[in-house]
Amino acid sequence: MTQPMILAHGGAGAPNEHSDGPQHAAELGIKVLRDGQIDAALRAVIESAVALEDDERFNAGTGANCRLDGSIQMDAILATSDGRIGCVAGISRVRNPIRVARLVMDSPHVMLCGEGATQFAHHRGIPDEIPMTEKAQNRLAAALERLKTGEVRPTEQKWRGRDMHGTIGAVARAEDGSFAVSCSTGGTSMMLPGRVGDSPIFGAGTMCGEHGAVCATGDGEEIIRRLCSMRVYVRLAEGADPQQACDDEVAAFPAPYTLGLIAVSRDGHGMAATDDKMARGMTGG
Repeated sequence: MTQPMILAHGGAGAPNEHSDGPQHAAELGIKVLRDGQIDAALRAVIESAVALEDDERFNAGTGANCRLDGSIQMDAILATSDGRIGCVAGISRVRNPIRVARLVMDSPHVMLCGEGATQFAHHRGIPDEIPMTEKAQNRLAAALERLKTGEVRPTEQKWRGRDMHGTIGAVARAEDGSFAVSCSTGGTSMMLPGRVGDSPIFGAGTMCGEHGAVCATGDGEEIIRRLCSMRVYVRLAEGADPQQACDDEVAAFPAPYTLGLIAVSRDGHGMAATDDKMARGMTGG
């Protein structure tokens, strides 16, 4: 029997001192992994993601960033090693996008986006809630001021610039050897309405298959361009240790962008982030 394992992160750039959040999420997830019920890995990463979506310190669900027009649109994905995938992109007026991704997984589709995703969620009984916080409003005001003054950050030069990181996620290995991954994000403090980052894109923000599960966080556009999670997964499939696979991808990521990764395989696990800055937690094994 395989030893259950779950890893969770609070986003590349999230202060390491906030690792109590992902650690708590991982501890909730391990209880599910050990309950002996069907779909343990999937249910575990959902449980972990919901805990982080409900924690206002992290940029997902309740802690989601505002778009430049003041709206909140979120992305989320779930995937399992047997090929099931459910995603939402640009969804609004829900508190836990990951729960909607789970409903999409059971639908005829893989991804729903925008108002269609929101209507689907409400039709399926998800409450109509706007997860707006004072923190999100303050971050929007700061972003707009940077645009106004031109004093943008190095990664914001194309607006001039961007600040496209801030995501939560979890990867899990169940006792039956199956894997699952969850990922949820509120986007960035500088983004247009309709922008979709790496998080709900299979192969970019997440990857899951018979060899393991991977979740990325950081500058979304660069993660999409490099298909970071796919690159790590390919290394796992070739027999690489997950820690080395994550370290290699972080080392190859172009400056000044940020990247964080968590991964679990049949025999190991790994976590890595640019400048080693990523709130994280793990348990099991």
